[in-house]
Amino acid sequence: MTIPAKARAQGMSCCLCCHQLVAMPADGAPRHCPRCGARVHTRIDGSLMVTWALTITGALLLLPSNMLPVMTVIYLGSGEPSTIIGGVIQLYQAGLWGIALLVFVASIVVPVMKLVGLTVMLVQIQLRLPLVPRRAMKLYRVVSGIGRWSLLDLCMISILVALVDMGAVAQVRAGPGSTAFASVVVVTMMAARSFDPRLIWDAYDEARDGQGAHEQQREGAAGNG
Repeated sequence: MTIPAKARAQGMSCCLCCHQLVAMPADGAPRHCPRCGARVHTRIDGSLMVTWALTITGALLLLPSNMLPVMTVIYLGSGEPSTIIGGVIQLYQAGLWGIALLVFVASIVVPVMKLVGLTVMLVQIQLRLPLVPRRAMKLYRVVSGIGRWSLLDLCMISILVALVDMGAVAQVRAGPGSTAFASVVVVTMMAARSFDPRLIWDAYDEARDGQGAHEQQREGAAGNG
């Protein structure tokens, strides 16, 4: 099977913003895309290391974001702080199962899915494990696309804190868990942004070339035998 020439071997690189093919300098230094002005890299410098660091940070921040109270609703002078999962349970018990499901997905499922997806891609590339590139790219697009839905909770808390301020009657106060959760959202979005998806194809090409060389050696040995 004829393997088409890669743009990288021809001194070209694709802009990750507008997908314009850009001729790169001979020394491999980054340059700006002539169409959209974005910075173009042959590969993002330190992509794996930065993505690992941000993914681990996000996983660590996930603990306080779920263990500390994110919000306290004070009604007629009394109220108790509530964690994310506590709020989900209260919404469900109040019959608001639709909102409870939305908060559960946006606050717990989405961040965990992002961290697991990033970890799977990083491990596959770092350890050169067998991968199906199309499947890995689908996973990358899902990880990149779902992050914005985690902002729903932060928007809801911000709106409630801003609007519900009736003095001694009712107040909504944000808790330390909301800061940790906001940090998780930002860190995981940065992790997805720092991950260079072209590394998936690099790992796939290396595995394919290595397998091809191995088959050639085996055929050569069989011919000599």
